[in-house]
Amino acid sequence: MKFVQYFGSFAIVAVVLSVAAFAKNSHSGNFTLADTVQVGSTQLAPGNYKAEWSGPANDVKIEIMQNGKTVATAEGEIKDLHQPSPYDAVGVKTLPDNTKALAEIDFNKRSEALVVGGE
Repeated sequence: MKFVQYFGSFAIVAVVLSVAAFAKNSHSGNFTLADTVQVGSTQLAPGNYKAEWSGPANDVKIEIMQNGKTVATAEGEIKDLHQPSPYDAVGVKTLPDNTKALAEIDFNKRSEALVVGGE
């Protein structure tokens, strides 16, 4: 009888943890920068990064992470795409001082893009 209780408890914990893991993944995505870009007051060097965001779609807080550490933060919004992006893509814009700034991140097989700066 105790075996059934333990098994039932284990099953409930497993379901709760797996649901939490899937929920977190829907608000994050990986991307690669080929060039140095500006995010807020931070310059990000070329490399692999992860974006995590929270908040309502029209006002998200974005954390850019590398190797598990937050390296930049920004405000932004979620943009609906007409169809899922066929690959990961990073959009940049040129600022008046000719530096490049991160503008948008499209994630592979997702129909939403992350717009940095809420433009």
